[in-house]
Amino acid sequence: MRDEQGGTMLMQNSPLILVIDDQPEEIRAVTELFRNEQLRVSLATDMRQGYERAVALMPDLILLDVRMPNIDGLAGCRLLKESPRTRDIPIIFLSSAGAQDERLEGLLHGAVDYVLKPCLPAEVLARVRIHLRLAPRSAVPEPSTPQALLSPDEVILRAAMRFIGANLAKLPSLADIAHKVGTHDKKLSAIFREHLGTTVFAWIRDERLRRGRELLADSRMSMQDIAEQIGFRAACNFTTAFRERMGVTPSTFRRGLQQRAEEAAD
Repeated sequence: MRDEQGGTMLMQNSPLILVIDDQPEEIRAVTELFRNEQLRVSLATDMRQGYERAVALMPDLILLDVRMPNIDGLAGCRLLKESPRTRDIPIIFLSSAGAQDERLEGLLHGAVDYVLKPCLPAEVLARVRIHLRLAPRSAVPEPSTPQALLSPDEVILRAAMRFIGANLAKLPSLADIAHKVGTHDKKLSAIFREHLGTTVFAWIRDERLRRGRELLADSRMSMQDIAEQIGFRAACNFTTAFRERMGVTPSTFRRGLQQRAEEAAD
């Protein structure tokens, strides 16, 4: 079986490494070393192509650049971690993007490692082998299973919902949310309307109130602390929105839960 670049014949069961980088010449020494070490290599030069190859080929590990045009590597990582077919594949960022917040964001969103360019090829190989050993691959899902057939829009939707839920306290603009999941604001709005029957902003409001109900039930946090945690500027704004949706104030809602718990205990 030949690798994606038409190289020498490799063992069919040797690990497949997917490299997603818009400037592959920068890491040619790395990919050549992989091939010399009997690793199969598939190369994609943009995130969209890389995502499609990841879903189709189910590589054993992905090397991913951060700063790429259109869809960057951080957005691509979010999408790969939402697709049932690719979410368990180890991702190593191999990038010249060395800012502390970029490295932290990459690791927080599912990457197992972060290597800065320029890099020593032997070090990259060593890290790849470590993570291949740490994450043995499970059986490949049957293509016919519903999990394996999520559409690209469904993956974007899942990624957007997860990003919003994790950032309720301080959400960026709609355009920035869309960028974080590899799309644009009009497309993201259309996906929410098609799949959820609501707008992005309406879903955010509902998610804030849902999370608010959870915090009222499961914590002793003050109204102001809850309001700040879920993205309201002040407790009075939270109270107004909560009463409009639930018909009672947050304080009344919490007291009702406490009373029911006490009655159940008796």
